[in-house]
Amino acid sequence: MIVDAQGAQDRIRVATALLQAAADHGVTLAIAESLTGGQVSSSLVEVPGASRVLVGTVVAYATRIKAQLLGVDAAHLERTGPVDRDVALQMADGVRRLLGADVGLATTGVAGPGPADGHPAGTVHVAVVAPWGQRHRELHLGGDRSQIRCATVMEVCEL
Repeated sequence: MIVDAQGAQDRIRVATALLQAAADHGVTLAIAESLTGGQVSSSLVEVPGASRVLVGTVVAYATRIKAQLLGVDAAHLERTGPVDRDVALQMADGVRRLLGADVGLATTGVAGPGPADGHPAGTVHVAVVAPWGQRHRELHLGGDRSQIRCATVMEVCEL
């Protein structure tokens, strides 16, 4: 499915709000993406001036990359798989540390079209980690693969 113009505008709106909030607070951002495959960072760089706060992104699509590059606990990954609250939080913290940013954001889950790792399509975890705290949200999204990925971008930016 091609994402409609309204969906693209909504993504840019939340990306702009996130970048403005980060700039207002003088913090930098790093992104760890799995199911979104770069859509979060792509949405952010659509906004002029994103480079003031966006340090970089890691697309950790393969489970082993989550452990090897982002420092997600390999034993935990073996037990739970990548669709997990703690995996999302560890990804966010890992990318923050790896890229030297103040705040790390992460997405992990199942975009579909079918289930994966024992979870139905639309099961998603988004997380934000900073030195002063962390937030996580578990989502159960509907729609096709493209809609799930787009909604995930919106959710992590809003978180």
